[in-house]
Amino acid sequence: MADLTSTFIGIQSPNPFWLASAPPTDKAYNVVRAFEAGWGGVVWKTLGEDGPPLVNVNGPRYGAWHSGDRRLMGFNNIELITDRPLDLNIREITQVKKDWPDRAMIVSLMVPCTEDAWKDVLHKIEDTGADGIELNFGCPHGMSERGMGAAVGQVPEYVEMVTRWCKEYSAMPVIVKLTPNITDIRLSARAACNGGADAVSMINTINSIISVDLDTFSINPSTGGKGTHGGYCGPAVKPIALNMVAEVARDEQTRGLPISGIGGITTWRDAVDFIALGAGNVQVCTAAMTYGFKVIDDMIAGLSDFMDDKGITSIDEIVGKAVGNVTDWQYLDLNTIVKAEIDQDSCIQCGRCHVVCEDTSHQAITQEKDGLRHFEVIDEECVGCNLCVSVCPVENCISLRELSAGETDARTGETVSDQYANWTTHTNNPARTNQ
Repeated sequence: MADLTSTFIGIQSPNPFWLASAPPTDKAYNVVRAFEAGWGGVVWKTLGEDGPPLVNVNGPRYGAWHSGDRRLMGFNNIELITDRPLDLNIREITQVKKDWPDRAMIVSLMVPCTEDAWKDVLHKIEDTGADGIELNFGCPHGMSERGMGAAVGQVPEYVEMVTRWCKEYSAMPVIVKLTPNITDIRLSARAACNGGADAVSMINTINSIISVDLDTFSINPSTGGKGTHGGYCGPAVKPIALNMVAEVARDEQTRGLPISGIGGITTWRDAVDFIALGAGNVQVCTAAMTYGFKVIDDMIAGLSDFMDDKGITSIDEIVGKAVGNVTDWQYLDLNTIVKAEIDQDSCIQCGRCHVVCEDTSHQAITQEKDGLRHFEVIDEECVGCNLCVSVCPVENCISLRELSAGETDARTGETVSDQYANWTTHTNNPARTNQ
């Protein structure tokens, strides 16, 4: 069987699935239940400086966006960092790590952006025996208004400065959690790297407002009739997170920097996507809050079966395997031509492919043949855009076929190679010198 053991920046865990810093990791009770269920590690919910605990709202903290079948697609939260005393958290972290030495224990931290504040809290965390720390430079709500969280993460100079402090005053591995609420996440990752970070984790939540109550016109979730922007997560953010992970993984200035992938991971397939694009492990939150800790069973079994089927013996064999296939648009091979094909045996004659192609694309699908309802691709009009495949309700009913070299494209009348040559001759596209 495949070995799911994970070693991430020297931190070992029985599998690559960690729980992210969030409500599920707020206290020993939750974390112990998670370890009993089989999670490989946790990032303890973000701790602040010593002093009076923060006060969270005593009302709705979460908002959700559902699909038509009530599947949770996006999750919004306005909860702050821990509202439990620092000394209580430290005692619990110490005990849990002592009781579960084989599990990864990372402590998330967020304190005011001063050297003394970071120096003070770091010494307290080292005494717990935790395996490492994660610097929360991503929280987009509540804390950012206080000069912490995303307010730090959005300024690369601050990211580098605080990371240096943590490396100077602590021997623990330092993971820097990056905010997606920035124009170019590579700048933050480079700053973390320059500051000596052992790894980055990404992405934190995305600034969002989930909806408006159309009876009261207040924002959801609402506190006393008022609402605020919160952090967006869940399956809907996965494509955004994957892109950012890939950008950091293939950036020349951060290539080789370990990444802990976060963002909408619900299944083992999601995890493999992140790992293949450069993540050494993954962190999960919304899936656990949606289905409970036992969701880890399917993740472990699915990943193990996948690796066995592919003859993969360790997680390291997957890490970054897809990064080399990510490129800039200008370097795409424009000699690749595809056409849609409809499997008539699978077609249920719903007509969605025809409607969307006729109304919004290239009028490349018929709706009638010999006076009967019939849907077929018109090669002369099809550009292989994949819209019909995307909207078809029957899996694998519509597919794309790649034309072979020398075949004639019915749409242009040119051979595949000639079409590409003509395009590159009449444009300034760098692709013609970068293939």
